[in-house]
Amino acid sequence: MDLSKAICERLAALEPQSMDLLDESGKHVGHAGAKAGGNHFRLTIVSPRFSGKDQITRHRMIYEVLGQLMHRDIHALAIRAFAPDEL
Repeated sequence: MDLSKAICERLAALEPQSMDLLDESGKHVGHAGAKAGGNHFRLTIVSPRFSGKDQITRHRMIYEVLGQLMHRDIHALAIRAFAPDEL
């Protein structure tokens, strides 16, 4: 399974205007999460669905669409989530 592709497919539910997903797993070799098989990602996403929402709510929205990937395949996810009018 291509984890980056699976993440992007799930995030499409948030109707992003732009999205940048970077797999940083290679930087964490030897880290406890990496040993367990979890990957590290950095996400920047812009979506009109984030308008009027605080950062905690935006992160929860992202975690919700990622579902079980957050509990199994993703060890760490650094998120920068913006509404279009914030750029």
